[in-house]
Amino acid sequence: MRKVDYYTPHMSVTTLAEHRHAPDWLILSIACVAQFMVVLDVSIVTVALPRMSHDLHFTLTSAQWVVNAYVLTFAGFLLLGGRAADLFGRRKVYLAGIFIFTLASIGAGFAATGAQMVAARAIQGLGGAILSPATLTIIVTTFHGPRLPKAIGAWSAVAGAGGAVGSLLGGLLTGWASWRWVFFINVPFGIAATIAASLYLRELRNKDATTKLDVTGSVLVTGGLASVIYGVVHTTATSWTSSNTIDWLCGGLVLLASFIFWEAKVASHPLVPFRIFRSRSLSSANGIMLLVGGAFFAMWYFLTFYFQHVLGYGPAKTGFAFLPMAIAIIIGAQISSRLITKTGVRPLVQIGSTLATLGFLWVSLIGPQSSYWSDIFVPSVLCAFAIGIVFSPLALAATSEVDRADSGLASGLLNTARQVGGSLSLAILGTVAADQTASLTGHVSNASALVSGYQRAFQISAGITFVALIVTGLLPRQTGRATKT
Repeated sequence: MRKVDYYTPHMSVTTLAEHRHAPDWLILSIACVAQFMVVLDVSIVTVALPRMSHDLHFTLTSAQWVVNAYVLTFAGFLLLGGRAADLFGRRKVYLAGIFIFTLASIGAGFAATGAQMVAARAIQGLGGAILSPATLTIIVTTFHGPRLPKAIGAWSAVAGAGGAVGSLLGGLLTGWASWRWVFFINVPFGIAATIAASLYLRELRNKDATTKLDVTGSVLVTGGLASVIYGVVHTTATSWTSSNTIDWLCGGLVLLASFIFWEAKVASHPLVPFRIFRSRSLSSANGIMLLVGGAFFAMWYFLTFYFQHVLGYGPAKTGFAFLPMAIAIIIGAQISSRLITKTGVRPLVQIGSTLATLGFLWVSLIGPQSSYWSDIFVPSVLCAFAIGIVFSPLALAATSEVDRADSGLASGLLNTARQVGGSLSLAILGTVAADQTASLTGHVSNASALVSGYQRAFQISAGITFVALIVTGLLPRQTGRATKT
């Protein structure tokens, strides 16, 4: 039986470091590979959607559920996964998550119908929800001092770049092989991560934690989010004031209200102990991530369809169009991780939010005859660079002021904010774009109608990131800044 190391909420980082028996770079690689897989699987599917929709008979609206089925279960069970890492141990939860995720990837690759695909994607989301918080927990319980911001910077760079790299890989695999390989590609990554974690990742969990999970709370929040998202997406077929839409939206809000009541008054071991929100740094970081995560998530989706449906790019060319964005994210994350200890979190998030707002306004000027290099390259790279700038500081802000016993929960909350923001923005902006396109269909060319919808989505995204810029004022000034001893 493998030895389990325990820690208490206030154990020193030096004592925690003594539990390692593998080099830092290997532990960081184990965490980053898994996080890369989880984030990759959101964007890698987007480029393949047009081909996948044709083969599995999805409509333009129903195709969103290939993405949303993953994101919703991911977001809904992230909190459960984050708490599981604290209670049962980071190694055990990591291996469970990687197994479920890899197995579901195989199922999605062999899907023969739309229903099978959506079901496999939902299971993938569950695996990702278990896996992702464990990766940040591994980092927080392994690194300390000036090494922690650098480790989080690497983790954030991988997480951010996964979105753009996923678009590149998705295009290459779809264009040169088959869209099914966007799922099969996870298998070698999963096997490698499993072997490395089994051999080198020592178990570590909170000695004082009880082994009870709030499954009821997780089901309530997942059901509530799914109902609200479905209600929004369904407005492409019915009006916002139709009884069907109102029923779904109200049902979702009731479930979310029930979740809050359950957590606050009923649950003996709540999924989200509301005491954690006493940290202004954590609360502010989650609010900002909800906003910027949503805007950036939608960017990949709409640019993918713009490249293929308007500019006529094939999947492989679309993938290469996203490559500069992946590089920009990595550069932004590395710059911010090196500046955090000097500037603190707030200035970096303000700079990133400002750049994102300008980038989205710029990219909203695209037209049916736009050129990639003269009209799209610079604003899209600017948006991607902004992603890299903000993600590392937000990850540090969300985890730096909580007990180590709650590190998994804190990372789960931050990932939940990003995924919920992404799912909501995709549903809302997708509906707005579709409505704008429909209102112009028959009056202008099809390309012009489509572009008008994309323009509206990018304009709203600029508004979202501007709101995020305002919210940055709530971040504590000194968070993340090195202090003299």
